[in-house]
Amino acid sequence: MSAFEYLLLMAMMAATTFLTRGFFFLLAGSRMPAWLQHALGYVPAVALAAIVAPDLLVSDGAVSLSWTNIKLIAGVAAIAFFLWTRHVLATLVFGMIVFTVLRQLA
Repeated sequence: MSAFEYLLLMAMMAATTFLTRGFFFLLAGSRMPAWLQHALGYVPAVALAAIVAPDLLVSDGAVSLSWTNIKLIAGVAAIAFFLWTRHVLATLVFGMIVFTVLRQLA
């Protein structure tokens, strides 16, 4: 790439960053619709699921829904534990204990 192309690339990245981060400041005087505000409440859960789900479901490069997938079993156990107790820190500890025990037994 030439120096001009690098300069153009940096300018485009700066413009993109400015637009995506400054967009909400441009709309500061207006209110978001209620449906959009409600939908944005689900973003953290969806982002977490997008990070965690591939790690639980993919084993050796392929989707594995079998009983030999110990990460999936530990994840399901952790979900059940959370639904029972509603305690996040205890769920993390419980899930890691289940995963470690299953890994040692396998």
